[in-house]
Amino acid sequence: MTVSSERVLQALAGVTDPNTLKKLSVDAGRCELSIDQNQVELTLHLSYTAYDIQGQLRERIEQALTGVGATLTKLHLNPRIGVHAVQEGLRPMPNIRNIIAVSSGKGGVGKSTTSVNLALALHMQGARVGLLDADIYGPSVPTMLGLNERPRSADGKMMEPLIGHGLQANSIGFLLDEDAPAIWRGPMATQALTQLLTQTRWDDLDYLIIDMPPGTGDIALTLSQKVPLTGAVIVTTPQDLALIDAKRGLNMFQKVNVPVLGIVENMSVHICSNCGHADPIFGQHGGRDMASQFNVPWLGALPLAMSIRAQTDSGTPTVIASADSPEARLYHEIANRVSANLSQLPPDTSGQRPKVVPRPL
Repeated sequence: MTVSSERVLQALAGVTDPNTLKKLSVDAGRCELSIDQNQVELTLHLSYTAYDIQGQLRERIEQALTGVGATLTKLHLNPRIGVHAVQEGLRPMPNIRNIIAVSSGKGGVGKSTTSVNLALALHMQGARVGLLDADIYGPSVPTMLGLNERPRSADGKMMEPLIGHGLQANSIGFLLDEDAPAIWRGPMATQALTQLLTQTRWDDLDYLIIDMPPGTGDIALTLSQKVPLTGAVIVTTPQDLALIDAKRGLNMFQKVNVPVLGIVENMSVHICSNCGHADPIFGQHGGRDMASQFNVPWLGALPLAMSIRAQTDSGTPTVIASADSPEARLYHEIANRVSANLSQLPPDTSGQRPKVVPRPL
């Protein structure tokens, strides 16, 4: 006897998504069914990256279908990333649905390594992703993605992003000689960054990850006020000095009304490359405690492992070089949480408001 689609949809509507903690959407645009007798093939179009890391979503769906006499044979998870609201007075950029700033209060905490692996993990989970290296004075994305070309321009106005491991990327490092310093004052550096962002022909991105410069100086403040950001991710290490500066960065985003999607604790423990012993040389739980203190999401902790450093320095970051490793899995879990947290933010409604055009005097 064939189970009815109505009963299947009713069962699915009662499933709580473990990533968003909300009931599954089973409307026609989000859910597609194919039923043969009691065998169900299901396609879900999710509002975040389709990556059921621990199989929790599949398990809950299987349990719900068993309750109505059906069996799940195939589950397809496809991301359909929406456009979300940005700071008041700004509108999302064309061809970029969401811009995420990855920030730290100080240098040396592994922010760029986290940014690159986060962007790659989102790409591997089915999203269209770009990466902008906003660290004008110390660009590292070219090295981390193994890219050493210069961006091309067909019209002399817009740059084509370079492609590294499937990511669309741009950086001032692509435009400078390898050892040439960027000896610019704040306004020049800010203008250069703005041009990199607005004069790159980004191609239909779900997410643009911006690897922010450390601190809360001119560039960081300009980005947070004038670039339409959907959210921010804070990277810190567990030690007190890093946490002090990370809290300043978090406060900056909160003051300009940019939602903080969560906190990543990098270099949480040192993993010995010989014996595998884990040693919390920078302290313990600093990032988790900070997330609790500021009531923002906790995204996860990453180890201080030689493999992460070596793989990223070689131009093949961990999620590519060692896709099945525990470290790669951690990056995927963090990326999935970032995407799920962002999906819960208010949708963009700026297109429903008329533009204000000043009348000429």
